[in-house]
Amino acid sequence: MYPLRIYFYKVSAPYGCFSNFSPHSIELAGKSWATVEHYYQAHKFQGTEFEYLMPEIQAAATPELAAKIGRDCKHQPRPDWDLAKCDLMYRAVWQKFSHHLDIQQILLDTLDLEIVEDSPVDHFWGCGIDRNGANHLGRILMLVRDDLHRDSVEPTLPFRA
Repeated sequence: MYPLRIYFYKVSAPYGCFSNFSPHSIELAGKSWATVEHYYQAHKFQGTEFEYLMPEIQAAATPELAAKIGRDCKHQPRPDWDLAKCDLMYRAVWQKFSHHLDIQQILLDTLDLEIVEDSPVDHFWGCGIDRNGANHLGRILMLVRDDLHRDSVEPTLPFRA
């Protein structure tokens, strides 16, 4: 489908702004989130007995700490998490790139190249060590890019894996 690819992973590397850990805040539902990762990890627990973790994750000093809290297997995510997580991620990534014009231009400048999260450990959001993963974060970035090219006011929803 795409002849050339752009790989990203670490915030400090080229295209690091595509990472959910990049220091680009978002606002959703009247709340500010330091990074997409903060928002994503907190919303695993919305409406559950672990909802008390949401403010702690929101206030986490780094996205790494937000991820650590959100990934703790002692805390079960909401029952619809597998169905909701891609839409939630799309909304957060849309907010990030529609409000930070500097990185929006970087995303738009990728033209129609395939964008791949080069995570060696994540086969769902990234490509995994074998580079055969689902790459849902890359797919979401490409969809956001397409919506931005169309000058969409609202993002394309729902996004389904």
